[in-house]
Amino acid sequence: MVDVSLILLFVIDLVAVFAAYLMVTVSLNLEFGYTGIPNFGKVLPFAAGAFAAGSFPGRLLAELSGLPRGIEAYASNEILATCVREFAFRKPQVLTYLNYVEDNVVVTTCLTKLLQSSPLLSISVLLLTLLVAAAVGATLGYVSSYPAIRLREDYLAMTLLAMAELVSVVGYNYPEIVGGTLGVSLPDPYAWVGGERRFLLATVALAVMALITFFYMERVSLSPFGRVMKAVRDGELASEALGKDVVRLRQKVLIIASALAGIGGALWAFYLGGVISTGYDRVTWTFWPWVMVIIGGAANNLGVVLGTGIFVTSRKLIDFYKFALEPYLPFSVVWVDRLALGILLIFMLIVRPEGILAEKPRTAMKKEKILSIMRRAKTKP
Repeated sequence: MVDVSLILLFVIDLVAVFAAYLMVTVSLNLEFGYTGIPNFGKVLPFAAGAFAAGSFPGRLLAELSGLPRGIEAYASNEILATCVREFAFRKPQVLTYLNYVEDNVVVTTCLTKLLQSSPLLSISVLLLTLLVAAAVGATLGYVSSYPAIRLREDYLAMTLLAMAELVSVVGYNYPEIVGGTLGVSLPDPYAWVGGERRFLLATVALAVMALITFFYMERVSLSPFGRVMKAVRDGELASEALGKDVVRLRQKVLIIASALAGIGGALWAFYLGGVISTGYDRVTWTFWPWVMVIIGGAANNLGVVLGTGIFVTSRKLIDFYKFALEPYLPFSVVWVDRLALGILLIFMLIVRPEGILAEKPRTAMKKEKILSIMRRAKTKP
C-alpha cells in the first residue's frame, strides 16, 4: 500500500530544494549566461543570506523582548517567562542571563512560542530578515565586483572561488555569528500555522520567491540592460568602444544576482530551521548550480529551470533509492549521486555542450510591433 503522507513529504521537500536551487541558478545565469562572469564563488552570497537569518532575527527579537537582561526585563510577558522557567530546572542561570549562541535552544524555543502567538510579528520578522539578507548579499556582491575591474575571466573565477571559501571559514571559526561547528537554531516565523503545515508554508514562500526571481530575470534579459549584458559577454572591447561602462555593468550584475541569492539563502535557512556553516560548501552551492546551468542551457532562463528540475529530481530519486543498489555496487552507495550526475554532466558536454535548451535570439518587442515600425518607416517620404 502506498503511503500518501510519505509521498506528500517527498514532494514538498523536492519543491523546496528545487526553489532554493532555482534562485541560485537563475542568478548565476544572469552572471555567467548573460554577462560572461565566471562566478565560482556562488556559495558566498547564499551562505551570507543564511548566516544573516541565523544571526539577525533571533538577536533582534531577544534584545527587544529583554531576554539577555534576565527575567525581570520580560516578567510581564507570560509566554517568555513561562518558557524560560521550564528550562531553569536544568540551568538556573538562564533566569538572569541568556546568550544567543550558548543558550540558543532556550532563546529560539521561547522566541518561536512568541512568534507562534502573533502571525503579524512572524511575517514582519520574515520580511525584515529577507531585506537584511538581500542587503548583505548585495554588499558582498559589490565587494566581490572589485576583482572584476582588472582581472581576466580565468583569474576572476579563481578570485571569486577564494572569496567564497572565506565566508565558510569565518562562519566555522567564529562561533559568535552562527555557532561555529555546532550551528544555531532559528526562531520559526512559520510556527503560527502549526504542526507539519509549517513546512508547506516554508515551501510556498521559497516557491513564490523563486517565481518572482525567474520573472524578474526574464524582464531583465529582454530590457536594454539585458542587451548590453550580452554585448559585453560577446565583445567586451567592442562594447567599450561604443561607450559602455563594462566595469559598472559587471558591478550591477553581481550586486543584483548576489542580493537574490542572499534572499534564497535566508529562506532556505528558515525552511531548515537552523544554520551550520559546514552546510554551505562549494560543491553543494557552487559546483552543483553550475552543473544545472550547463545541463539546462546558459543564457536561457527556461533552460535553467529545466536543468535545475532534472538535476534536483534525479538527485532526490537517487538518494531515495540508492540503498536498494548497495548489494550490487562495488563501492559505497554514498557516492552514487555524485558519480551518476558527474557522468550526466560529461555526457551533456560531449553530446550537447550548449545545453538542453540553447540560447536563442530574442527580440525586445513583439514581432507585430517591429513589423509595424518597419511599415511606418517605409511609408515616410
